[in-house]
Amino acid sequence: MAQKLSVTLFQPDIAANLGAVMRLCSGFDVPLSVIEPCGFPLSEKALRRAAMDYEPPGGLQRVTSWTDFEPKNRIILLTTKGATNLPDFQFESGDTLLFGRESAGVPEEVHAQADARVIIPIAPNARSFNLATSVAVTLYEALRQTASLP
Repeated sequence: MAQKLSVTLFQPDIAANLGAVMRLCSGFDVPLSVIEPCGFPLSEKALRRAAMDYEPPGGLQRVTSWTDFEPKNRIILLTTKGATNLPDFQFESGDTLLFGRESAGVPEEVHAQADARVIIPIAPNARSFNLATSVAVTLYEALRQTASLP
């Protein structure tokens, strides 16, 4: 059986975005991890309020720091500093889709450890998409390419 794609959020700033991504991962049956610290209290109460009763497979996996993060396969970093446009990138089963903080992305050490850096094409006058939107666009394309849509 092929390994599943997974989504990881690096130190998210906004609880509502985490809730939206939890619902998204639940709907696509994709595991979700969060690398802490978050920009909000990551309590059970906050998660229930943000994600309602949606939970990704295996629940939300919490990782205490970047140094404790141990992906099983390739790390695909989605970044405005990407080297490859999303439509040109070839995803593989088991890839970890990594998304940075809404306010600051990821530090250089994370960029350096990524196996690929991918950018979502956007209008020249726009800075970036919302985190949950970026996850939705990327995850759908990765699932489509790997024939893993539910």
